[in-house]
Amino acid sequence: MPCYNEAESLPKTVKILSRLISEMVSKDEISQNSFVLFVDDGSSDNTFEILKNFKVECCKIIRLTRNMGHQYALLAGIHYVTGKVDCAISIDADLQDDLNVIGLMVNEYKNGAHIVCGVRDDRGTDRVFKKLSAKMFYKIMKLFGVYLVENHADFRLLSNAALNEIGKYKETNLFLRGLFPLINLKLKTISYSQGIRRFGQSKYSFRKMVSLALKGITSFSSTPIRIITILGIFFFVVTMILSIHVLYVYLIGRTVPGWASITLPMYFLGGIQLLSLGIIGEYISNIYKETKRRPMYHVESILD
Repeated sequence: MPCYNEAESLPKTVKILSRLISEMVSKDEISQNSFVLFVDDGSSDNTFEILKNFKVECCKIIRLTRNMGHQYALLAGIHYVTGKVDCAISIDADLQDDLNVIGLMVNEYKNGAHIVCGVRDDRGTDRVFKKLSAKMFYKIMKLFGVYLVENHADFRLLSNAALNEIGKYKETNLFLRGLFPLINLKLKTISYSQGIRRFGQSKYSFRKMVSLALKGITSFSSTPIRIITILGIFFFVVTMILSIHVLYVYLIGRTVPGWASITLPMYFLGGIQLLSLGIIGEYISNIYKETKRRPMYHVESILD
């Protein structure tokens, strides 16, 4: 469970998950050695202190030195549990995801699934803009030839085999939900209705959502680069046709001087060029980050 400035929600979250672990252990659904791993993503409030004060036997804590982002906090947790567990489930600290699905995920794992994705069957708790932007994002990714489990965020079960496979990916521009289909292990989905956020406020701003979407597109598809190439060919052909037309009009003596006929195409083509440079720049930025091979996160302390 990645946590970033979740001081308001954690006291109840720890109690709810500790009780859930105890109930599942008593029903012999999971091992008595099962635990909840909290990853404090460099919180600026007293999240870490609250976790230490509420630490019980079934809880472990990793504290990162600074805020690295939700995906990297998840990855830190994945790296920690790899080889230590039969399977692991990731879930957000707001507990909007249906906890009853956890038992169903474990059953699917026992029936041979390596990856079990929680899929929201409705987005009733989301704002209209978030619904539309999410729908558009999945359509764009599908158009670009990238397979994603639609309406699946980061509520999922991973077997130890899947955890090991994820460990083989070393890319810096991290978009975890795009990696799991690439592993090609047995994948199942479970639909559920997402509830309202129980405590605190969402830390996923519009800027972070856009950043995650850009990582998803540029990390898994080169289609935008191909679109630029196609646009270049298209405008070259159009320019040649217009040039022939202009020459023809000039030869028959029917030229009509006009400011708009020069200025508008100039601005239009200039806009296309700037857009193209921006898309190319995104890819170059990703290449720059990947070549440096910097660590994706730094751990300050581990309490287990």
